[in-house]
Amino acid sequence: MAYRQSRARRSTLIALVSTVVFAAVLLLAVTSSPGWPRVRESFFNLRIGWESLPALLEGLWLNVRVLIVCQVLILIFGLGLAAVRTLRGPVWFPLRALATGYVDLFRGLPLLICLYLVGFGLPGLRLSGLPTNPVLLGGLALVLIYSAYVAEVFRAGIESVHPSQLAAAKSLGLNHRRTMQLVVLPQATRRVTPALLNDFVALQKDCGLISVLGAVDAVRAAQISAATTYNFTPYVVAGLLFVALAIPSARLADWAAKRVATRQGAL
Repeated sequence: MAYRQSRARRSTLIALVSTVVFAAVLLLAVTSSPGWPRVRESFFNLRIGWESLPALLEGLWLNVRVLIVCQVLILIFGLGLAAVRTLRGPVWFPLRALATGYVDLFRGLPLLICLYLVGFGLPGLRLSGLPTNPVLLGGLALVLIYSAYVAEVFRAGIESVHPSQLAAAKSLGLNHRRTMQLVVLPQATRRVTPALLNDFVALQKDCGLISVLGAVDAVRAAQISAATTYNFTPYVVAGLLFVALAIPSARLADWAAKRVATRQGAL
């Protein structure tokens, strides 16, 4: 036990020292380059970064709200698509074909193009009742795209449940709905949680793309600030804010993946 602890401490120390040395060498190489003073002034101006921070934080709060609402809608819609795609029997073929076509379309369509189509195409129809708010339209485009990915993740989890469990549920007198609710979905959700969390990490940064429709989020606030100061530091600050937002979710995804691997290894 003591030997393993000493080995662990030694490995940690070596990793720490090597990381510090690598960072120092990289920093020295960057700061000693001929163009570093100009890059530092254009991208790492502390005064401009501090002055732009309040507007960027206000824009980031909009991104966070869009993220939360879209996550809930994507989970609901994606799970519904996955459930439709796993229906059996010829009577359900039209619904399966429709769901398959939806997934194929929106998994292949680039998010930026979908944003343009939804953000400018829907208002162009001039139909009463259709939203014109760029935040709502941007969120709709995110839901359309990410629901297709999440649907496939859920479908993989549903189909990973062994058929013997379905047969056991049927022998107990459970219908299809109760079998999905009590037997299949709890197991499928646990198995695909790491993949879902990774999708939502990607969603966090893609929420910044709603700025192309005119929404004043963190990216748009950085663009406005950069245009008024003739400096790129606000973009760097906005990028760091998105990274800080994504790191906890990434660590949560790693923890969930490790937990699932541990549970599977114990079975």
